[in-house]
Amino acid sequence: MTTSPRIALIHALKHSIAPIEAAFAQAWPEARLMNLLDDSLSADLARDGKLGDAMTGRFLALGDYAAATGANAILFTCSAFGPCIEAVARAHAPMPVLKPNEAMIERAVTMGKRIGLLSTFPPTLASMPPEFPASVQIVPKLAEGALAALDRGDRTTHDRLIVEASKDLRDCDVIALAQFSIASSAPLVAEATGRPVVTTPDSAVEKLKGLLEAMP
Repeated sequence: MTTSPRIALIHALKHSIAPIEAAFAQAWPEARLMNLLDDSLSADLARDGKLGDAMTGRFLALGDYAAATGANAILFTCSAFGPCIEAVARAHAPMPVLKPNEAMIERAVTMGKRIGLLSTFPPTLASMPPEFPASVQIVPKLAEGALAALDRGDRTTHDRLIVEASKDLRDCDVIALAQFSIASSAPLVAEATGRPVVTTPDSAVEKLKGLLEAMP
């Protein structure tokens, strides 16, 4: 595979763009990135409370568009849409299509049996735990109000609410930050809890790079 592949990044929250671009800049600056943002996806999921055929169809359309631009791989950064992303992966195999959290999950399960899952978006705490193997115990925790603070541009309050929520996970072996939008809070969570913390952007970039380098 070329050393400068085109990676399509598909987002349902505008806050996810900066963290994943930073992770690529750090670990894989040669990759050529394109961003597709549809923040109505997260708004509609929050309204409907469940994924359906219509939402899957929207994801398939986004995947088709990304593939048509010549993308070598697709990385979704929206953690609450696992089944929709799996449909895109089936449609575009063998192109690598990654869910945002699968690489982080693979890393977290090597670090302990009791995993704290911290999120600011309630649907994520419904969709993501089943993606973990049954051999681990997931302790979900919502940082109530943090995403609304971030939407207002108040990162200080966002980070404070995340840190406060994380303290309930201090008895876990490792804390997984469920969304790209909260990855920058990892050092604060580690300091507040004394626990190791894994994030989605760094894990995803590492896995995607390995998959593409292994392709002919």
